[in-house]
Amino acid sequence: MEKKYAVEFLKERYLNSLKEDPTLFIGVELEFPIVSKKQEATNIEVCKSLFVHLISDLGFEIEKYDDDNFPIQLFSKVNEDRILFEVSYTTIEIAFGKVEHIQEVDMRFQRYLSVIQSYLDRYDHEIVGIGVNPNWDKNDNSPVKTDRYRMLMSYLALSEKEGFKQCHHYPQYGAFICGNQVQLDVSRSNYIKVINLFNAIEPVKAYLFANSRFKDSSWNTSISRDVFWEKSMHGLFEENVGVNSREFQSEEDFFDYLSNSALFTVQRKGEIYYFPPIKVKDYMSFASITAYNLQGETQVIFPIINDLEHHRSYQYQDLTTRGTIEFRSVCAQKFSETFSVAAFHLGLLTNLDAFENIIKSNRFYDVLGRDYKFLRKKFSSIDISDEDEQLVNDFARILLDCAYEGLSRRKREEENYLTPLYEKLS
Repeated sequence: MEKKYAVEFLKERYLNSLKEDPTLFIGVELEFPIVSKKQEATNIEVCKSLFVHLISDLGFEIEKYDDDNFPIQLFSKVNEDRILFEVSYTTIEIAFGKVEHIQEVDMRFQRYLSVIQSYLDRYDHEIVGIGVNPNWDKNDNSPVKTDRYRMLMSYLALSEKEGFKQCHHYPQYGAFICGNQVQLDVSRSNYIKVINLFNAIEPVKAYLFANSRFKDSSWNTSISRDVFWEKSMHGLFEENVGVNSREFQSEEDFFDYLSNSALFTVQRKGEIYYFPPIKVKDYMSFASITAYNLQGETQVIFPIINDLEHHRSYQYQDLTTRGTIEFRSVCAQKFSETFSVAAFHLGLLTNLDAFENIIKSNRFYDVLGRDYKFLRKKFSSIDISDEDEQLVNDFARILLDCAYEGLSRRKREEENYLTPLYEKLS
């Protein structure tokens, strides 16, 4: 009975915003490391002063402060763009308001980038297009001084505190990994199909967009972000992160899978608590839970169904509460290739029937099978055999052509953003 209540709550939470025939808007969130040009630790005071500069130079308003009263999130009333610190003061995120075509975002990004780089250059700093901060081991990786980020970093540190041996030893990783995320509107009738199709091409996306090698690590991967997620507290339940382990046959099947994802934080009287992850389907069966507050003290809490409002999974094809799918698996890219990510996803979504036919029958799967989790790891490896590389290269070109066709149909010249991907394949 508890599972049934949990599943119904998740359905209400995630399906309420889905429309049957939505206008297709594009949402883009870009994270970048702030680094010292001298390969020294990032100067956090420089990062903080940057935000003060952006208020006057870009005309943004302060939306959030940290506990020391420094601005940490800026907002534009003109276009609803936000510039913020993501987890740490050494990572900047630019979250754009929804747009109808990619050029709108690109134009604003170029303006912001120019202002940001010009200011940081005065102090021998810059932001760089790479998925892991190259000076992570020198930096102060403390969380931004807010309850939310303190909780998140404390939760990840439970891997060390409570001895989860399957986790890596970098619980501070949230402070130095950076992604390139795209949100696209989906409908009640197509969201399952969209999740399944894009889940199936995670191996190709690994090949096209890998950009987060991790120095001082023996990990055989060009996408360390995958390992950071999967071998952390977030990945204790397979269903909570990364590539979905199966294709969903129905809405019920999808929400059954989602009910196996994790809940790890709740609030009581305005105070945040966290605890080792509990599967959503099991949460209400607990009579009580021993949780931690932000001071590390334990407190017994009693589950209530509304706690599920704090649920958030970290799957690479993530159904949001805003009627969108958020695509979360791509590393931050070089500035010149930043919008190839949005173009690739948008083109495939707008050519969905052709995309589906490609996935149904392609030699790539005939040869390598359909264990998408395994294939994602295979094609994010540093060393790929010539035979496998030819297979994924050929498949990627077919998908790029499909995306190109979808974008061309929109008649907005967005297909030009795919050029860097074609160049990679050649």
